[in-house]
Amino acid sequence: MNSVPLLSRILLVSVLLHSHPGAAESTPSPGTSSPSVESLVTEVLGQNPELQFYDAEITAARAGLKTSAQLPQPEVTGSLGRKRTTELTGILAGEGTAWSAGISQTFEWPGRLGLRKAIANRDLVLAGLGRARFTNALAGKARSLAYGVSAAMERRRVAGEVADRFHALREVLIQRDPAGVAPALEIRILEATELSLRHKAAKADQEWNTFRTELNLLRGRSADTALELRWAEPALGPAPRLESVLAAAQTNNFDLRLRVVELEQQGFRVDLTRNERWPAFTVGTHYSEERSDARDQMVGVSVSFPLPLWRNTAARTEAAQARRFQAESVLATARRDLERRLTVAVTGYSAQTAELQRWRPDTVEQFRAAAELADRHYRLGAVPATTYVELQKQYTEAVDAWLETRREAVDHAQEIEQLSGVPVLPLGAAARPTIPSTTEARP
Repeated sequence: MNSVPLLSRILLVSVLLHSHPGAAESTPSPGTSSPSVESLVTEVLGQNPELQFYDAEITAARAGLKTSAQLPQPEVTGSLGRKRTTELTGILAGEGTAWSAGISQTFEWPGRLGLRKAIANRDLVLAGLGRARFTNALAGKARSLAYGVSAAMERRRVAGEVADRFHALREVLIQRDPAGVAPALEIRILEATELSLRHKAAKADQEWNTFRTELNLLRGRSADTALELRWAEPALGPAPRLESVLAAAQTNNFDLRLRVVELEQQGFRVDLTRNERWPAFTVGTHYSEERSDARDQMVGVSVSFPLPLWRNTAARTEAAQARRFQAESVLATARRDLERRLTVAVTGYSAQTAELQRWRPDTVEQFRAAAELADRHYRLGAVPATTYVELQKQYTEAVDAWLETRREAVDHAQEIEQLSGVPVLPLGAAARPTIPSTTEARP
């Protein structure tokens, strides 16, 4: 009689002494492709249809840059007529052809074309930054979904494994036709636990299906495309220092770079509205010839400009300056928000990695072994039902806790990478886009 509680304590101690995960890999079904996480990320970046929108935006901005510094096309004018000369007495003195031709070119005020080119250049940089930001976010989302698919598969596999164990054991006990209250209650305990685990497996399956559907759509495939992933344990690097990621984010963060470029662009717009106080002017040359009783020729140069010479652009300049002040305010707000999000991400990642370090590499495997050992000894009557049920539950809860801690660590790591550009996940560096450089266009 004393051997039962003693063996139970030995089983519990053997489990609690090992506290660190290393879930076994789930084996994919035969004939099913098992791509890696990074291969899926690469496929998403190559097949996602939304990238075409940003490519078209870059093409449009590049075309705008080419036309921004061009002068208006020159204009050619011409006329053709008939000339008749008569004297005061009414006598026809001569008759002939009269024609004229001329060409004119409109010139902008000095510095105006340079300002327009600078504004168009910033449009191109903004388009490039927008595509890089989307690519960065898309890679992070695809990687999170891929890890979510593999984690949901592992969670579903463990819950289904333990539920099958309860079901098989319950069937054995029912076949024995137990008599008495205690065996009947044990059967009900096993049945209730099995139903709870089936529910957990169904939720994991639903989660897996949701992640798979979204990942397939990002890949440009149909939502129900088969996808099986080997369990991929994410490689987590050391927690970066907050000061270093904050410094890197000042030059690498896409949102911050967008706000900086927008502020530069608004500054050029203010200068452009001030320059537009002076109108454009047109310079041309013309030649005319008239023939009647004599041949008259005339060559000249013309200059034209609208009146008044001084345009009142105070309202437009004031509006441009107001937009510039708004851009400065948005930039300051973006810097504060960036610091807040990075602080939360770095502290969260440090906490999760510190928690994972408390787990030994074989913790989950030890729980699995203890659960199987309890199953064998429970069938032999050496382990009470309470110990058996508790070990099975602890096995599934340990896997859930380990997967959830890993997921939170990966989410924090990707937040750090997307906000600062500092690589935390070693495998994630290959898909990280570069920041477009700014081609200066001096007015």
